[in-house]
Amino acid sequence: MSARVVPYHCPYCGEEDLRPYAPENDNEVEIKGGWHCADCTRVFAVKYHGMAAAPSYAAPETGPQPE
Repeated sequence: MSARVVPYHCPYCGEEDLRPYAPENDNEVEIKGGWHCADCTRVFAVKYHGMAAAPSYAAPETGPQPE
């Protein structure tokens, strides 16, 4: 697996013109692994948190059992 997963669309405007973000001077926000959207000029990062456990469902109750 690569160290950086490439997002295909900006989560804010939906455009596809994304570039890796690197701050150019000291007063800019520093985001590790950030992306810059050239259309809306936002900078964002995508973080993978893991997978959720599959939900478990109880079997439906059955009616009275014949004796």
